[in-house]
Amino acid sequence: MPRAIRSLTATGIAGIVLAGSAVAPAAATAATPQPPAYDRTSAAEARRVDRVPTPKLDWYACYDYAECATVRLPLDYDRPKGATTEVALLRVKARDRQHRIGSLFLNPGGPGGSGTSIALAAPYFLGDDLLDRFDIVGVDPRGVASSDNVRCFPSVKDQARAYAGLNVAFPYTKAEEKAYVAASKAVGRACSTTGKPLTGAASTAEVARDMDVLRRAVGDRELTYLGFSYGTALGQYYANMFPDRFRALVVDGVLNPNAWIGQGSARSQLQETRLRSADGAYRALHEILVRCAKAGAEKCALASGGDPAGAYETVARRLREKPLVVDDPDLGQFTVRYADFVGATLSYLYDPSGWQYIVDLTGELLVLTDPAAAGPGRAEARAAVAQRAAQARRQRGYDFPYDNGLETFLTVDCTDAYHPKSAEAWPALSAREDRRAPYFGRAWAWGTAPCARDTWTVRDEDAYTGPFDRTSAAPVLVVGNYWDPATNYQGAVSSAKLLPNSRLLSSDSWGHTAYGTSACVTGAVDAYLLRGTLPARGTVCTGDAQPFQEEPAAIRAEAAKSELARAGAPGRGEPKRLPPVVAPLPVAGTLTVR
Repeated sequence: MPRAIRSLTATGIAGIVLAGSAVAPAAATAATPQPPAYDRTSAAEARRVDRVPTPKLDWYACYDYAECATVRLPLDYDRPKGATTEVALLRVKARDRQHRIGSLFLNPGGPGGSGTSIALAAPYFLGDDLLDRFDIVGVDPRGVASSDNVRCFPSVKDQARAYAGLNVAFPYTKAEEKAYVAASKAVGRACSTTGKPLTGAASTAEVARDMDVLRRAVGDRELTYLGFSYGTALGQYYANMFPDRFRALVVDGVLNPNAWIGQGSARSQLQETRLRSADGAYRALHEILVRCAKAGAEKCALASGGDPAGAYETVARRLREKPLVVDDPDLGQFTVRYADFVGATLSYLYDPSGWQYIVDLTGELLVLTDPAAAGPGRAEARAAVAQRAAQARRQRGYDFPYDNGLETFLTVDCTDAYHPKSAEAWPALSAREDRRAPYFGRAWAWGTAPCARDTWTVRDEDAYTGPFDRTSAAPVLVVGNYWDPATNYQGAVSSAKLLPNSRLLSSDSWGHTAYGTSACVTGAVDAYLLRGTLPARGTVCTGDAQPFQEEPAAIRAEAAKSELARAGAPGRGEPKRLPPVVAPLPVAGTLTVR
């Protein structure tokens, strides 16, 4: 394989030239046409990051096949010699050292997802050519995982008491709403006081600045980046704050940054009103139920009654009227509420093969909520639902150690974005979301209730609020999935329109994000990251797995570092999995057990 070397033109536009081949610099540039002019990093941003000395990374062996390091970075880039915060990195070194291109930075989303975990999982889901030629680098954003942690409460006891009202998939009854509002206020106030100073210094802009300094630290002249879910916001921040400092940047499962923040009159809206995640989730569920009816009872049992969408609404209506109490000889008594059903549906929609779980769960609950249903079918349904509930109980976290997952999400979202003034506004506003996007409007709306401006008062004076339409030197590849239940496909469409030097790649895929769900998407992303080659304009890929067709179930790569270390890195040519992405809001898993 010819050795890849970098060529800088007189204007600073970077291209990849293959030494020893017939590809000349002009031909390489022509493969991905560059605009005649592009925006530069502003003097203010350049001053912030460039005066920070390049950190020396003291890598050490970790997790069987990786290397780890930590570095202290300025808490406030306006005070580079002031307080610092520790940031953790992990890399999996390129397998073909002779032909190494550089480092590929990954972010799994969240906000609050662990970059070190997705980097360690990279051999399971990234293309082999990427693994051959890039060091895969993951950074735990400030406040997250192995970096210095955001911590809004002095103890687990205080945290547990404050969180008490949040222990539902989302609130539906008046009592649940009242408890959720009270808990949201408690969390917002704690993060605005006890959580400081980190809660005021961990906005997306600060993480983008960290990434630019760490790009230098790993020895790269320009950044190469692949971000999923909320990681697409981080990628777009970087592309607009440092438009001349990356060679290739891919965002998959896209949040429109203007909708994320809330510009102008939209500042008083719910973030969900702007992002429309619930619309994407409802659209995906409706399409599954329509395809179920077309597939017929032989392929979709829910079609046996003739109206799968009606069957889903029947279960939802029954659970809204009266929660289902189930007695199981092994699990004991547990309750399934309306919000549990919707939350489980939403979590299944994240999986490209999740349609089967949705159909099965709906059928089981259709039987169990029908007083007239009897016989072996009822016993089978009860056993299946109990098994799901038992799985949820095994996955549920308990008190020790201090879990700051929610607090890291809120630290970024509440500090980056604008939200309504008072938490008391959420019941009416979330009900309005439900009217627009049935089932999922409330589920997506309530997660930001702690961000109400009169309780979440800490701000980052150096947060970036735009513009997000800067012309970058290198193109941005924007990947959108038609049936994404978390990052609405329209977020990719609108973000691509915002960025003058971008290319939209669409996919008729299922689940959250598209890389790994379609050989077409995966190949296009890999080609761009490796060679700078963009897919043709208007390209639409098709997901490898489609509802009610006979494809193997897709599996997400394990993100737990201990499990990955025990398994060891897979070899070249082994089957790939899906990336372990993290949604832009906490989502309930399977069934909540209470």
